[in-house]
Amino acid sequence: MSASFRLITDLPASPELVFDLSLDVGFHVRSMAAYDERVVAGPVDRLLTLDDDVTWAARHFGLPFTMTSRIVELERPTWFVDEQVRGPFAAFRHEHRFEDRGDTTRMYDHVTLSAPLGPLGATAERTFLTRRLRALIEQRNTHLLRELSAGLRQQ
Repeated sequence: MSASFRLITDLPASPELVFDLSLDVGFHVRSMAAYDERVVAGPVDRLLTLDDDVTWAARHFGLPFTMTSRIVELERPTWFVDEQVRGPFAAFRHEHRFEDRGDTTRMYDHVTLSAPLGPLGATAERTFLTRRLRALIEQRNTHLLRELSAGLRQQ
């Protein structure tokens, strides 16, 4: 069993800037600070590139989780894909696409996931897991909008 969702977010910056910020490890940590997310292995102070692995640790549902993801596809500044290498999911893939819309960038997130544990995992996907992951990506996108807007005000 697998589940997926898509999000579309318009951001007030160039595709290059949105793309780079989306691959910035420090930005990711800031955007997920509420979950004590941090890097425990891999790059900590730069943009991720093709074939980079990074292991994240965080607390979700009050429990500690670790997940190693890899950048498996990348074409700057239009798209990149990260996939889970090790972690809590049977499978996890996040496609990021960036479309130049003149004064803005339209960012598309497409997440596909499979929970472990067979029928129990499928029930978790349907009842709360997909909704929770969607909310996390929406939170990250809101943080992205805030950082980009703050940067524009400083210019």
